[in-house]
Amino acid sequence: MTATEAPAAAALDRLCIDTIRMLALDAVAHAGSGDAATAMALAPVGYVLSTRVMRHSPEHPDWPDRDRLVLSAGHAAILLYALLHLTGYGLSVDDLRRFRRLGSPTPGHPEYGMTPGVEATTGPPGQGVGTSVGLALAERMLNARLGDEVVDHYTFCIACDGDLQEGIASEAAALAGHLGLARLVLFHHEGDASSTSSEVVTERYEASGWHVQHLAQEPDPARIESAAWEAMAVDDRPSLVVVPARVASGAPEDPRRVKAARGWPAEPPFHVPDEALAHFRRCVERGRGWVARWEQRSGGWRGFELADGWDAGVPRFSPRDVPAMATRRAGAETLRWAERAVEHLVGGSVDPAGATLQAIGDGAGVRRGAYGARNVAFGAREHAVGAVVNGLVLSDLRAFGATFLVLGDDLRAAIRLASLMRIPSIFVLTHDSIGVGEDGPAHQPVEQVAALRAQPNLHVVRPADANETALAYRFALRQARTPTAIVLTRQDVPVLAPDDVPDAAIERGAYVLRDPDRPDAILVASGSEVHLCLRAATLLERDGIGARVVSMPCLERFEEQDAAYRDRVLPPAVRARVCVEALSPLGWHRHAGDAGEVIGMTTFGASAPAEDLLRHFGFTPERVAETARAVVARTEV
Repeated sequence: MTATEAPAAAALDRLCIDTIRMLALDAVAHAGSGDAATAMALAPVGYVLSTRVMRHSPEHPDWPDRDRLVLSAGHAAILLYALLHLTGYGLSVDDLRRFRRLGSPTPGHPEYGMTPGVEATTGPPGQGVGTSVGLALAERMLNARLGDEVVDHYTFCIACDGDLQEGIASEAAALAGHLGLARLVLFHHEGDASSTSSEVVTERYEASGWHVQHLAQEPDPARIESAAWEAMAVDDRPSLVVVPARVASGAPEDPRRVKAARGWPAEPPFHVPDEALAHFRRCVERGRGWVARWEQRSGGWRGFELADGWDAGVPRFSPRDVPAMATRRAGAETLRWAERAVEHLVGGSVDPAGATLQAIGDGAGVRRGAYGARNVAFGAREHAVGAVVNGLVLSDLRAFGATFLVLGDDLRAAIRLASLMRIPSIFVLTHDSIGVGEDGPAHQPVEQVAALRAQPNLHVVRPADANETALAYRFALRQARTPTAIVLTRQDVPVLAPDDVPDAAIERGAYVLRDPDRPDAILVASGSEVHLCLRAATLLERDGIGARVVSMPCLERFEEQDAAYRDRVLPPAVRARVCVEALSPLGWHRHAGDAGEVIGMTTFGASAPAEDLLRHFGFTPERVAETARAVVARTEV
């Protein structure tokens, strides 16, 4: 660039950055809510990444080898929308005018699947950082399989102080540093957090194995670009670029004053200078060229496809061979089938992996510089595991993460985002009841399953035995737009006869496991309590009471069935019902009905051997039978 060209280029940079800022200002003012100030402060970073650094194609927002940009600072969503409009992703000025309005493609926080160019739903602080680590890990794992010709891209993330203060960001950053995810570049918008924090963020990230740069206050575009390229040149570590930025004052309270200070016309709102728009729209032609060259060298890879009949041969277990088995162990056995059936299945467990038993391959994990394995050793990082799994799934892998059910609360925000994004993440949650035993109430889940069942667009599957467990994994892998939580026992439970467990047991949500000629009562349960009901039915039979036993591994799927099927399983005429689950009773009363009873946990557990706890809290065949007798007597009056 010549001496005469430099001032013109600098002027164009200022014009483009101010265009982003004024669009943010106008959109927030028009909506009457939102964060224009952060978006305006981050405008130089967004401008440099989208026009100078990232390889992306507005005409092909799903191009597999595009660079990813995740706005973890989701409250500054209007920054991302302004960039998508200016670079040609199909967002119109009218869409910016409808910022935060019902049904618009510009909601208050970025929503995956709603807006082309949005890579992940962000909002809960720190989740975008964790998801970015998953995206970057996926890039390395895919690259190890497919080579540079197919997969060779970067993941960029923009985060603010609030993101980095969250525990999930620290956990995810430590994992990224340990794995040496060099294709991850995190831009930290550093504000003034002195009232709440005294830590030196750069030193924390350096200690976690990151390459760190700290730019000057409000750096110019050239310095931001230089820092980005320096970060991308590091081949053994993820990179943090700290960008101190003064949050723009006066926005959006006095847009006219802000515009006047920058020499911007007060009217009309949402003004985009032709010169700035033409500069941004060069991204379209560049992106077209990148995609064409990639198509030529890659052969146009479009992702993994499941082979015809992939879901055949799911394991079946016979009680003759294995009388009893913990469902967590059955899950481990089923994973051996799943890793053969689904070549792009990856995942792993938090420590200790030997407790959940959920591992893929030989259990060896991916490691720095060697990403060909399929197992991820997450460490004791429950908060991060869910977000990392979501990032893997957003990259066309099928992925699972496993931990104890009682610790599943730590990844609940990520499970919720999987439901919001409508992606088929799989969460395996073991040690599912007071059957955990001596570890006591701190480790015994009570309310967790009820909370998961309350979440929209999530299937919660609590299988009764090894055969239901195998079908649960197949069910989860069949999903395309719904995540699944598979809830498994620590303790052994009897194995049901394979012929007694129908192939559609999970898909239909519930089925009749035992049926007398004329049912006087219906016993309904999930998980290990199904076996209590079977034994209770035998006791009732001695009294001349016919008890149907229904296994209901997935309440959500059962409630999605047509009324005719639901009535076949739970005939309305049989009002004597007892529902049993060694967890919170919330949600079961709709199936027990007004005349029925629910046997559940209304307190925390205790520390004792599992058998003692089950007797103490009344989870015995005798109590189930006694309750059923009382309900039958009451409903016969």
